[in-house]
Amino acid sequence: MNTPNKLTVARMCITPVFLAVLLLTFPHNFLCAAAIFSIASVTDAIDGKLARKNNQITVFGKLLDPVADKVLTTAALLAFLQMGLCNIWSVMLILTREFAVTSMRLIASAQGIVIPANIFGKIKTATQMAFTIVILLLGELCVFVPSFEAYFPTVSTVLIWITAAFAVISGIIYFADAKKRIDFFQ
Repeated sequence: MNTPNKLTVARMCITPVFLAVLLLTFPHNFLCAAAIFSIASVTDAIDGKLARKNNQITVFGKLLDPVADKVLTTAALLAFLQMGLCNIWSVMLILTREFAVTSMRLIASAQGIVIPANIFGKIKTATQMAFTIVILLLGELCVFVPSFEAYFPTVSTVLIWITAAFAVISGIIYFADAKKRIDFFQ
């Protein structure tokens, strides 16, 4: 297994650690979770650059990299949902997009076509990861500025709704592009 693919697998392995740290109640758990999530997010940027630079792009990487991203970001969404930091409808939109795009990729794969992440999917993922880190840091801010705690759920919910908008837009673009390349009813 090449280094980019090892980083992708590592991102999946880091995810339960991130989730446990976020959901456990201890001093500065939000800060610790932000650090772990940031490390996992950086592996997403590094694995793709390494794969392109060293000509190590594989079908495994093209398919597993987006799955690893979804596992990481979905873990954060589910934790935020449990903590009252986002709306179930925004999470539903994001997850529906994720399942739909993954299903479309599986259909394409069955037809011998690999559909890698496009720029819109990358923007969606980058936005979702950045907003997750912001939310985690805002959670830590509540420790130092207790009065912010009243606004924290609202700010978090707005950021997740923005992510949901990016998810829907990128999903529509994926399907519009895929419609030209694959037969959905084969």
